[in-house]
Amino acid sequence: MFALFDGLLFDLDGTLWDATEGICAAWNHVLGRVMPELAGTVTPERMRPCLGMLLPDIACKLFPWMDREECARIAGQCDGPETIGLCAAGSVLFPGVRETLEQLAGRYRLFIVSNCQDGYIEAFLQTHKLGGYFTDYECPGRTGKPKADNIALVVARNGLQRPLYIGDTQGDCDAATAAGVPFLHAAYGFGTIDRPVPAVTAFTQLPQAVAALEGRPT
Repeated sequence: MFALFDGLLFDLDGTLWDATEGICAAWNHVLGRVMPELAGTVTPERMRPCLGMLLPDIACKLFPWMDREECARIAGQCDGPETIGLCAAGSVLFPGVRETLEQLAGRYRLFIVSNCQDGYIEAFLQTHKLGGYFTDYECPGRTGKPKADNIALVVARNGLQRPLYIGDTQGDCDAATAAGVPFLHAAYGFGTIDRPVPAVTAFTQLPQAVAALEGRPT
């Protein structure tokens, strides 16, 4: 008998879309208001290693000479509709996301758990018109909880018995492990994992990879 997953939980940045250009535009927009001397200094090369972190942690990594309070102040300025809109406008889906989600949604319930501010997941769903594929989503901007707790929250809220978490960073892997949820690495994304884990190198490989984890023929 196959051990079937009853839900697939996705990270967002680096897993479903690449919003790096939009995120940089949003941060530079905020810096132009609060610290003009730093406007334009947030580049995709500097931002990509930060993706998946909470906003204050991103600020601290980008500006290590600042104290935590100043980083939190800058990060707080990035938590609003205007900056979320800039992120969404500058985003692109990874190849095959829409078609693959449609295929997966025919078999599984789909969810998103991301380390982002309130409104960010909604911007993703609205910008790319993908809301119909997802049952539920959660983020620390709504709950104030870390990713592991938000994964567990979505699992419990939706009565999932055998979920799978799909993400691209070490933080995603650690959060899934802490929540007691198996992990599949989106290795096409922005991060690496410190131990061998199941992985895909393209979003379009997910149906076959999930089937293999279930023990079904691919």
